[in-house]
Parts: sequence; C-alpha cells; structure tokens
Amino acid sequence: MSKPIVAIVGRPNIGKSTIFNRIVGERISIVEDDPGVTRDRIYGQTEWLGKEFSLIDTGGITLEDYPLDVEIRSQAEIAIEEADVIVFMVDIRSGITSLDENIAKILYRSNKPVVLALNKADNPEQRERFYEFYSLGLGDPFPISGSHGLGLGDLLDEVVSHFEDDSLSIYDDSIIKFSLIGRPNVGKSSLVNKILGEQRVIVSDIEGTTRDAIDTPFVDEEGQEYVIIDTAGIRKSGRVYENTEKYSVLRALSAIERSDVVLCVINAEEGIREQDSRVFSHAHDEGKSIILLVNKWDAIEKDTHTMQEFEQDIRTRFRFLDYAPILFVSAETGERLQKLPELIKKIYESRMQRVQSSILNDVLMDALAMNPTPTVNNKRLKVFYMTQVAVGPPTFIVFVNDTELLHFSYQRFLENQLRKNFDFQGTPIKIIPRKRS
Repeated sequence: MSKPIVAIVGRPNIGKSTIFNRIVGERISIVEDDPGVTRDRIYGQTEWLGKEFSLIDTGGITLEDYPLDVEIRSQAEIAIEEADVIVFMVDIRSGITSLDENIAKILYRSNKPVVLALNKADNPEQRERFYEFYSLGLGDPFPISGSHGLGLGDLLDEVVSHFEDDSLSIYDDSIIKFSLIGRPNVGKSSLVNKILGEQRVIVSDIEGTTRDAIDTPFVDEEGQEYVIIDTAGIRKSGRVYENTEKYSVLRALSAIERSDVVLCVINAEEGIREQDSRVFSHAHDEGKSIILLVNKWDAIEKDTHTMQEFEQDIRTRFRFLDYAPILFVSAETGERLQKLPELIKKIYESRMQRVQSSILNDVLMDALAMNPTPTVNNKRLKVFYMTQVAVGPPTFIVFVNDTELLHFSYQRFLENQLRKNFDFQGTPIKIIPRKRS
C-alpha cells in the first residue's frame, strides 16, 4: 500500500522549510544516488515510530492576486488536496494574523486531519502563549522550534496518529498492478482508455483506497489479471492542476508506491523535459519496475534514424534507467499498444525472479575471475558470497571483508553481471554489502 502524505502549509516566512529539513534530514535513510537522478526538493521520505510517510514542503499561502502569489497558492492547494494529514504552521511570536485565520478556514473546509504547529517557540515565555491559538478551531496547538528542534516529537506523534491502517492489500499477489506517470498532457488518460478499449475485457471500476485514485482491473487473452492504478488527480480538471506542471510528482506518489510496474510516459512532440527526470526518479528510488513509453509517436515526422536517435537521447538523459525497455506508441492510433500487456507481464516476472544461491555464486566467481576486486589504500576487497534475500525488486546481499572497499563502480559491475546472466529486464537490482563476521 502507499505511504501516507503529510503536507506542511502556512503563510510565507514562518519556517516551514526549516521544519521540513529537520524532520527529513534527521530521519530519512541516506543512500548513494545513481548518476543522473534528479530529485524534486519539495518532498521527502521519512518515518516516525516505524511509520513511513512522504512529507511535502509548500510555498507560503497568500491571498494576493499577483502572479507569483497565485502560483504559490496553487501549489499549496494541490499539496492540501493530495495530503492525508496537514501540518498548519503559524508563528507563535506574531500571534494570529488575518491571513492565518483565512488559511484555517480553507483547511477546515478540506475535511482533512489538521495538526496545528506553533513555530519559533524558542523559550518558555513564548510557549505560554499557545492558549490563544485554540481560537483557530483546529484542536490542540503544538509549540515547536525549528531552530532548536524542540517539540517535534510530540508533533510527529500527533501526525502519525491520524494515519489509517494500510497493512492489508485489497489485491492478490497474482494480480499485476501498474500505473502511468508523467508530466501533464503527455497522454496518460488517453493511453489508459486505449489500453482498456483494446482489451475490451474490463471487469469493473473499483474506488481506490488512495483518495480519488480509480483502480481499473482487466484480464488479457491468456487470463492474466491486471489493475491500472490511475494517478491521483489524473482525471481532475481545473486550472490549478493543468498549469502547475512541477507538482505532477505529488499526484504520482501514491500510484507509484502501490504499483509493481510503472509506465513512464514521454511526449514525443515536446521531447524530454527536466520534469520527466523528477517524476521518473521517484519510481526508480522506490524500486519499481519501469517501462519508458514514448507517446504520440504518430505525430512525429520520421526518417530511418528518428527512432534510434530518440532512443539514444533517452538513454543519455536517463542513465539511471538503463535497465528499462523503451516502447514507442500512440494512444491515437493504438500503435504497438497491443505489445504492452505482454511486456508488463514479462517485466513483472523478472521482478519476482529468484536465483538459486549455488547458481548465483557460480556467476559471482566467474565475475571475480573476469574483473579482480580493487585495492584501496593497500587493502584489497574480498568478496566471499552472494545470496538473494528478496524479490520485487530483486535484492542481493554480498558478504565482503570491508564494506567501505566495495566502491560504486565495482558494485555496478556486479549488477551488470547479474543482468547478463539472468533476465532482469525492466527492474532495478539492489545490492547490499555486508561485512562477514
């Protein structure tokens, strides 16, 4: 199931980003990034009391009509719409302002759980003022200090208390779950409709467990069951969603986390944009299997080299997705879409593949003979054993004499050997070094 989403909102310059960085920076797991991964800094992954969630930082909400103010307000509105829990932050030193009161009214109408945080409560005298904030009608206020980290534990205790229990999946493991993500206007909805229209075997529409996402099951000709997990907000209309392109990543978070396979859609007419990397990198970071779909291919003037050149551009821009197959399609004409269910099925099987330890270590020994381990500071890396510990995605533990000696480049070499010997098309591979005791 998907992680809950928590949004921090409030007027400008009250310390939202400081609180965001403190919560995420202190509790997020740090991993080495693959080259080429571009991250969107408006959200982070973190956990509290064993409960993982996505945290969104928003621009300050204003009620002015200047272009920048309208854009900031639009971004915050999207965050509020997508969030499961909202942290409403005010400045305890300045007291309640008219803007705070107006924002409180907006949040009250959202019907979402709201946790009121009183930032800049750095000393006892300031913290004693928290009683006046009950007048906002949002329940108990929580005095905190972004500069000193005070009160964050109590605040997060209250935040996670509003999370619903998503421990049970509504789908059997035999059902392949996939979603389509991408920038606005790349044709996600048209592709969904064409896929379902081509199959002509829709079972039913099920109201999704994640806010307004709609899950659509269907069955292919061979009896394999699938579920299309529609990106939250993909069927919405309105200027806020159409114009705020960089927030498409927020609408994709839940769909990605609930999917086995993610179809990353690129608009062939517009080409590759920076925003594509922001959205696609989240699917990669979540360990999802990926297919790169180039839509609207029918609208492109082509010669004998057009597809090859476009594919080369994709490989250059998305080096971190070198394992993902590329399919050039058209939602308008249905070109190559008949190949999609079979490709999704094949990639799902790769994702769930297990390799026997004996075979795995034969491949490892051959790899070590082909490319001996490096020496760092007169100390040679020794690789003793490899075992697979998980699927979805395939995850391997490598036992070594010193984890610091397993450099990224040699780890990449081992991954390439696994891909060469086993069919892991479309799925990331995780290699975790462990020191042999």
